[in-house]
Amino acid sequence: MDLNDPILVHWFDYDLLSRLVAAAVLGLGLGLDRELRGHAAGMRTHGLICFAAAAMTVSVISLYSQLDGDRMDPLRIYEATGAFVGIIGAGLIVFSGGQVHNLTTAAHIWLAAVVGIACGAGQWPLVVIASVVGLIMLTVLRMVEPKTSDRRLDGSKYGED
Repeated sequence: MDLNDPILVHWFDYDLLSRLVAAAVLGLGLGLDRELRGHAAGMRTHGLICFAAAAMTVSVISLYSQLDGDRMDPLRIYEATGAFVGIIGAGLIVFSGGQVHNLTTAAHIWLAAVVGIACGAGQWPLVVIASVVGLIMLTVLRMVEPKTSDRRLDGSKYGED
């Protein structure tokens, strides 16, 4: 079996480091709101997913270039990430007492994966925009949302079943 040439450990690439570190830091930042609010998937989960998506993207791009990717399909990275994040998100979402819990957290994990893929691909404008919009949606919109809104699916109040 022919393998691609290994990249030696002593060969240090600052571009690679910046992509992976940016994904890890941004993933932690995206998970901060969930962590502070005590949700199931916080900083560690968001950070790991964002970092893993970036590492996977860098690996696919590198292999595509190294192996003369005519027969490779780098878009499969999005399919694999989508399937994985979908499984995690589905596990987070809980329907209890007429309410859905962790739906925002599941959607936010998907954003962390997309930011990770963008970091891995070196798409810095997309990284910045997606991160800023995600943080605005979680923090600023929380301040705008009415605190007393009834979010029960059946419309009943607590204890009025």
